[in-house]
Amino acid sequence: MRSAAAPGPVGGRAKRALDLAVALPLALLLTPAMLAIAVWIRRDSPGPALYRQERIGYAGRPFRLLKFRTMVVGAEHMGAGLAVTHDDDRITRAGAVLRRLSLDELPQLWNIVAGDMSLVGPRPTVAAQVERYDARQRRRLLARPGLTGAAQVSGRNAIPWSERIEIDLAWIDGWSMGRDLAVLARTAWVVLRREGTYKGPRGGFDLPGPGAADG
Repeated sequence: MRSAAAPGPVGGRAKRALDLAVALPLALLLTPAMLAIAVWIRRDSPGPALYRQERIGYAGRPFRLLKFRTMVVGAEHMGAGLAVTHDDDRITRAGAVLRRLSLDELPQLWNIVAGDMSLVGPRPTVAAQVERYDARQRRRLLARPGLTGAAQVSGRNAIPWSERIEIDLAWIDGWSMGRDLAVLARTAWVVLRREGTYKGPRGGFDLPGPGAADG
């Protein structure tokens, strides 16, 4: 799964410095809130508070993505699998609130601190999807995956993966710190408006071959 050697992730040391300057204080500051959310999840439905899933990161390297669990245990093996819709009966009561407010993504601050992710970048996906990328689409792996990204503020899960990849490639080709800051500002607006949380009629994985995921 590992890609050919790359010169370094998009943004280099400057982008990494911003990630640490923002993510580490936020992760520490929000630790009490995350612990409270974890207790709520455990009381709301049987199972762990955190959901861990192997995703593919920079240069094709796998890592364990952290999220708060928003669905019943084993949900990926039920119903629509990795695809999730707004009326999905696998979503727990706590999970519905966490998804609506995008709070399920908070543990990924620790993925950023660890260096597996960045504040801004393409959302990470699973190996089965990356295997469907063509050579051009694999350029998406030139960046560390992001907590948010250009595609996330341009439709999020409501647009098909082929379109999301094109948006991410354009972001990679035109990367600047200013663009990252603009994405972060737009993310707050998208979250407040609760846009693109679910795949809707156009969203989902549309590259040739099987596979679907919510990202």
